[in-house]
Amino acid sequence: MIDVGRLAGVSLKTVSRVVNGEPGVSVATVEKVLAAAAELRYERNDIAASLRQGDRSNTLGLVIEDVANPFYSMIAQAVEECARERRSLLITASAREDPVRERELVIALLRRRVDAMLIVPAGCDHRYLQDAGLHGRTVFLDRPPARTTTDTVLIDNAAGAREGVQHLLAHGHRRIAFVGDRRGLYTARERLKGYRRALSGAGVEPDPDLVALDNSTWQAATAAVTRLLAQPRGRRPTAIFGGNNRCTVGALHALRAGRHSLALVGFDDFELADLLEVSVVRTDPYRLGQLGAELAFARLDGDVQRPQRLVVPVELVARGSGEL
Repeated sequence: MIDVGRLAGVSLKTVSRVVNGEPGVSVATVEKVLAAAAELRYERNDIAASLRQGDRSNTLGLVIEDVANPFYSMIAQAVEECARERRSLLITASAREDPVRERELVIALLRRRVDAMLIVPAGCDHRYLQDAGLHGRTVFLDRPPARTTTDTVLIDNAAGAREGVQHLLAHGHRRIAFVGDRRGLYTARERLKGYRRALSGAGVEPDPDLVALDNSTWQAATAAVTRLLAQPRGRRPTAIFGGNNRCTVGALHALRAGRHSLALVGFDDFELADLLEVSVVRTDPYRLGQLGAELAFARLDGDVQRPQRLVVPVELVARGSGEL
């Protein structure tokens, strides 16, 4: 605000009156202040103001990938229930893997005076949270923040993928395909790392032709698995590891369409997986959201210890598809 006042040629008090919409400021002065604020990219920090005044809105903000994905809707449910127990309201929005949209949503939630923020990040630089006054009141879920340090709750991705692939190896498979999400995602990279570690531990040389990444929808995963199955008999996989629920669903579509019977293990459980007898590495998105909410409320209650990094364990659920 000091820089805005200096550029506009007015006092700090005048800038404050304009920003807060107080009366008694001329139209010309308002226009000068707003022009200076726009040039300096200054944005009013409602949450910082409310915290200075000692007020709370009893509202949390949650930015997830896509509320339509059962994994993220379960996270939202957990955070909402924790907020309700604390007599708080949750506002949820979907960034859909768009860094610009993520930042816009965070700023929009700030303007609604949320007390704290929980984010499944899409961006590659989260230093803007410090400028927004949210550092220390933000919890990252499922993926770590970029270029800053704050409370984070993660799934044990690498260990889970390693266990799933080891299960396939134990049933005699050596040509195991990995079908994963976008390679830029932390979760996809960690699960690929676990896949490679499992193969290396069994003395199996990874085949790059069996790795299909950048599948952000089940339709893309279906196409990827179809291509894998079209390879010559000696080159095609005998088993598939699905990097997330969408990739596993896509693999099921491709296997059914091609009438193939391959071993399959997926990362993340999904609806009807038990009826379809699909073996999965089961995660606990509800616990992920629950822990995130607990960390957020602890900070609001005055917890000033160093940022925490919690990891939620996973478990292999063998239902038959990985034992072929």
